[in-house]
Amino acid sequence: MLKVGLTGGIASGKSQVEREFAALGVPVVDADALSRELTTPGGAGLPGLVQALGQGILGPDGGLHRARLRERLFADPELRLRVERLLHPLILKHLKERLEASHGPYALAAIPLLTEVPAVRVLVDRVLLVDCSEALQVTRLMSRDGISEAAARSILASQATRAERLRAADDILLNEGDVGLLREYVARLHGFYLELAASGAPRRPGLRLP
Repeated sequence: MLKVGLTGGIASGKSQVEREFAALGVPVVDADALSRELTTPGGAGLPGLVQALGQGILGPDGGLHRARLRERLFADPELRLRVERLLHPLILKHLKERLEASHGPYALAAIPLLTEVPAVRVLVDRVLLVDCSEALQVTRLMSRDGISEAAARSILASQATRAERLRAADDILLNEGDVGLLREYVARLHGFYLELAASGAPRRPGLRLP
């Protein structure tokens, strides 16, 4: 099965692209969903986090209080590295298992940190980047989360740069238009991936839309 890694910076529109592929019947494995699953009460990733960071990261339900932890991670890069070392191996293990259990010509692995975590690249045959300008990312973040421009730019600064993501991508979808245009691009990519899966040649030159 052809495995396509879907990635992009925050507020680039990855989730919408993921939904469009799923609507076409493509199996999708979402790394963020796996992370949430692993940090719910009883989740395999939670005990290590509590041992390393204390009970203060837990919410009322006994699961991870993600907003509280996120605030601490943005303020402390060293802490973020510790959390990544604890969670990433578990997420990668489950991601690999879910991909291998998928059925169809190709599957999509939605991995926001694909550029930042090189070990993930070996799980997929090619990388699809959902791209947009950094100015648009900032505008979308401010509108979506009700935060200041400074806070939005701080979040962007904690991720891989746009240039780094572009270098890592095989295929690029520029998401700066409306949903109708995005749906058209996804349909074209879907056809392209079906062709690649049928040909058995996943490393063909990339598709860039528009």
